[in-house]
Amino acid sequence: MKIEKRWIASFAIVAITAIAGLFYEPATDFPSKDFGPLENIVPADVAWLLTASCLVLLMTPGLSFFYGGMVGKKNVISTMLKSFICLGVISLLWVVVGFSLSFGDSIGFSIDGKHYGIIGNPFTYSLFDNVGEHPHAKMATTIPFILFALFQMKFAVITPAIITGSLAERIRFISFLLFICLFTLFIYTPLCHMVWHPDGLLGSYFGVKDFAGGTVVHMSAGFAAIAGVLVLGKRKNNGHIPANIPFVLLGTGMLWFGWFGFNAGSALAANATAAMAFATTTIASAAAMLTWVFFDRINGRKVSAMGACIGAVVGLVAITPAAGFVSIPKSIFFGFAAALISNKALYWKKLKEIDDTLDVFACHGVGGITGMILTAIFAQGENASLLHGGWSVFAHHMMALVLVASFTFFGSYFLFRFTNLFIPLRVSEESEEMGLDLSQHDEQIGHA
Repeated sequence: MKIEKRWIASFAIVAITAIAGLFYEPATDFPSKDFGPLENIVPADVAWLLTASCLVLLMTPGLSFFYGGMVGKKNVISTMLKSFICLGVISLLWVVVGFSLSFGDSIGFSIDGKHYGIIGNPFTYSLFDNVGEHPHAKMATTIPFILFALFQMKFAVITPAIITGSLAERIRFISFLLFICLFTLFIYTPLCHMVWHPDGLLGSYFGVKDFAGGTVVHMSAGFAAIAGVLVLGKRKNNGHIPANIPFVLLGTGMLWFGWFGFNAGSALAANATAAMAFATTTIASAAAMLTWVFFDRINGRKVSAMGACIGAVVGLVAITPAAGFVSIPKSIFFGFAAALISNKALYWKKLKEIDDTLDVFACHGVGGITGMILTAIFAQGENASLLHGGWSVFAHHMMALVLVASFTFFGSYFLFRFTNLFIPLRVSEESEEMGLDLSQHDEQIGHA
């Protein structure tokens, strides 16, 4: 069998990275201006962030079950693998350059004498240089910097995995691998830097409140999903029966469980904010689940396990940007509002026409937008929202929302087109008819 050059190139990149690791020794002489002494480390914070990192990692296999159960039987393995493979691809990319682009020294411009970053210097922490035991002086001051880097890595992993749901049943595997690398480098890392780096443009200048990734993760994935669907086109046959609803239930449970690390871990400490984020996370999800189920029923649809699961995830998405900024009663409203809006979006005829396979935009994109807008209204703290700072604060959030939506959609659209120039995105009609499990991976669900 003839091996295509693209696979040889892929193997070569991994081999070169591995061999380079033998000859590269990361710096250990930490500059005092950037890092604090080991005495600043708080053991309780370390224990919680280690746990939270494990919880967030679990979300990616949880997402693979969530998506895998929704697609047709002949595409279950391919769909699950596309989520799961992100654990390998993005983890290595994060170590080599992704973390540095996200949290390295700011590259940007100055306004009124203050510097605002758009992206990090790719050489600041390349190959985890200067990423070790000492805590950073500005980012996560009570835990080792290596733990902060690994916690953030799990967010970078799951973001492109979310996009897979919109492209299921028709995208070529190798094309997907190239796209998620490009997406991480050119969409995720600058957005992460602008929102979460201390000098980031959106967080520092616009005052964007994104506690755990409503903007960075869910909005970016949602708009990238729509861009991908528009480039890829509709499936030839989109009338499949979900292969395994129990997989969807299992995946939802794993996502809900892991989301406690996602949101409560974003406090970066074992403190009261983490406890409040933990509580608002589960209450918003509960409210959204019930809202979705009952709203389906009054619209003449049956109560379904799939609907309950989608509702729960929408609630988790919506509360993510506000988890540590709002009270528990407010979180109920977050879940309620997001479920109503996302439910209407999911059944909107225009979205159905473009064939977003697993309704990624309706759930993650619309849920993220709803959460960001509600955060801009209700977030507590001085000058944090409309109710605690006035219209100018809210206006800055809305300007940032438009910027993020435009950047992620048009940027992703270009990257999909760019990928398609080198490797066709879509499988052949024969492969699509056969199913991607067999045509792409030579595997299939066994028969009893």
